[in-house]
Amino acid sequence: MEDDMLRILYRAGVVLVAVLALPLVIGVSRATSYQRTLYEPAADTSVPAPARDLRPPPHDPGKPTVVVLVGNHGANVGDVLGPYETFAVTGAVNLYTVAPERRLVPLTGGLDLLPDLSFAELEERLAGAAPDVVAVPQMPRAEPATTAPVNAWLSRQAGAGALVLGVCIGAEVLASAGLLDGRDATSHWFRLGDLEERYPAVRWQRATRYVDDGTVITTGAVLSGIDGALRVVERLLGERTAAAAAAAVGWAHYRPGAPAPLPGSTFGPRDTIAGVNLTFRPRPDIGVVLTDGAGEIELASLFGTYTEAAYAGRLVALGMDAALPVRSRHGLVFVPRGGLSAMPDLDRLLVPGANAAVRHRAALDARARELGGPAPEYPHAEPGFAFDLALRDMARTIDVPTARWRAKTLEYPASGLSGLAGPGWPWGATMLPLLYGLLGLLAAGAVRVVVRRARPDVNTSGTVGDRTIRPRAQRARR
Repeated sequence: MEDDMLRILYRAGVVLVAVLALPLVIGVSRATSYQRTLYEPAADTSVPAPARDLRPPPHDPGKPTVVVLVGNHGANVGDVLGPYETFAVTGAVNLYTVAPERRLVPLTGGLDLLPDLSFAELEERLAGAAPDVVAVPQMPRAEPATTAPVNAWLSRQAGAGALVLGVCIGAEVLASAGLLDGRDATSHWFRLGDLEERYPAVRWQRATRYVDDGTVITTGAVLSGIDGALRVVERLLGERTAAAAAAAVGWAHYRPGAPAPLPGSTFGPRDTIAGVNLTFRPRPDIGVVLTDGAGEIELASLFGTYTEAAYAGRLVALGMDAALPVRSRHGLVFVPRGGLSAMPDLDRLLVPGANAAVRHRAALDARARELGGPAPEYPHAEPGFAFDLALRDMARTIDVPTARWRAKTLEYPASGLSGLAGPGWPWGATMLPLLYGLLGLLAAGAVRVVVRRARPDVNTSGTVGDRTIRPRAQRARR
């Protein structure tokens, strides 16, 4: 009886492995490969030849200084560019991006940024003083040897009196540096459970766009970083300036003096679209054309929306002239990874920026016809907040469930998503694991048949061919 039960369990185990092996191998391989591309550095990270003026902006000692930190391994594109443009539109601060070293660093999705200053250059510019504000985005996890310089630098700035703004999962950077111990703080809703376990000395708060704990402000998910930056502007420059900044960047959800209401979020059944996209769904190759004057939030709305969490496309930054860096609306330097000659190999070509839609449409359309590539698309040609336009483009070209999931992970207000139009649930990609499981089972069955045929032909009467097989006891008696 026990032998029969063991035999049944063994066969069931073999069937289960046969069904799961192929989907797991394919799914994990595709997911791992895509995740690596999110912060994949450029082939050459050195400072480009000064074909244009790459010097950082001038310093006005009469203004407060705000720095946005990026690590040598990069940072989240929305966490960096959302607060950066929010500070920049005030025109009332010295604003720099800083990194341990001044070399190209990848923002999410492959947008290569040249930081304004290294840590040493910032210290020289400020004559050893700390900046007034340090904004800290999410950074890719790295070895302690690479995070230690960032943590040590942050601790020094906080100790010297800098107001620290932790954007989204940038709170993890602050927690690892010990800057949140004993404080109230928040972070991305999806990661709060993990952060609570890893950093129990922090009083983590949920369902809030930001937490102001005096010398440290932390925010929820990506777009809540704009609210956190506006809170900093309130404290530095007053509510009137903050309201003007919110209007300038198109953020209609600003609430003076306190964080705007934010419903609590949890991972639900519909959110499994992320797993489908990450593992089994084909992804379009999307070129993003960098042009001078594109808004920082406009750039973030494409590189951030399609890549992280949604896993809905592979993006590559292209230049009108691949050899030349470009400057964003408020002076950030980005370096393309290729030129427009790559167009024929792409599925789509997006051109971020309302300004680009006016200035470059004729030239880009003509170039696309010449090269035989996809027709350029201008997602910001219509009026509206950049992320709203990007999410609507995602709903139309990918599907509505992916757009809703990405809005949830960005903490984009649901009120802004009414009337999304596009395809529904991708059932074909969802069923692929079942198909792969069936193929795995059929392959295992075929292998079993081949193995059995290769064994000696033992019939029910105990013979192999014409030779009789006798039990061992009978052979011994003979």
